[in-house]
Amino acid sequence: MSYIKAGTDAQGRDVKLFYTDLGSGDPVVLIHGWPLSHEMWDYQLAELPKQNLRVIAYDRRGFGKSTQTWDGYDYDTLADDLKAVLDELDLQNVTLVGFSMGGGEVARYMSRHGGARVSRVAFVGSVTPFMLKTDDNPDGIDASVFEEIYDGLKKDRADFLQTFSKQFYGNTLISHPASDGQLQGDFNRAYVASQKATLDCAHAFAETDFRADLATITIPTLIIHGEDDKTVPIEASGERTAKAIPHAHYIVYEGNAHGVFYLSKERLNQDLVAFIQEGVITRQSVSTTTY
Repeated sequence: MSYIKAGTDAQGRDVKLFYTDLGSGDPVVLIHGWPLSHEMWDYQLAELPKQNLRVIAYDRRGFGKSTQTWDGYDYDTLADDLKAVLDELDLQNVTLVGFSMGGGEVARYMSRHGGARVSRVAFVGSVTPFMLKTDDNPDGIDASVFEEIYDGLKKDRADFLQTFSKQFYGNTLISHPASDGQLQGDFNRAYVASQKATLDCAHAFAETDFRADLATITIPTLIIHGEDDKTVPIEASGERTAKAIPHAHYIVYEGNAHGVFYLSKERLNQDLVAFIQEGVITRQSVSTTTY
């Protein structure tokens, strides 16, 4: 198994990030969402390397096969972990693809590290620009919603994760866009993370303001968001991220819930390849807006 050392924790112990590295060509770094691991990118890892791309996906600290630290789940530290991946592998001309919580790492990396080594960024179902409703962020989500998440994780993390996964894909009593196998796989991926990492990262993506970070992004940018996303509502995230990055190409996946990497795997793969290799999106089967 392959690991990258990302500094040390508060106790002086090495922090090791597990990663997979497939294919050859211009590098693409996939940053997973909460509360999953790099394995959520299964369908992208199977396809993107076929397109003359080198695809790297890693586990955030505390998740998957990476070190379960007690601390370091703030976005400054997570952006530094991302830098360690790019530096250790000496990647250049990188496309960063951040899903959900991972979009925050992309935004913070771009401001904190000046976008070093990166030529393109993609935000997929991203938590940017600022999820929490505050006096100066009236379009955010009420704090009570996040308090329910925190309480659920503390009371019964297993039950919370199984319920959360259904909303993640838009599963209801009469509609099952995600199979039982996919839901069980996600539970397995999520439950191996530490409770501390899961809870601290929930606080991080809910309470971190990325508005200033987005303002620093000047390179080609792709934003993709599910129209029916109830996990990271498009009105509070995708639409506002697109307005914050005026040059971005913004695509709305009609009828999709949050987990577009699975629900629209072929569409997402095609759009990412077109963006990375051509700088444009040629498909016409999605609702598209450019701000």
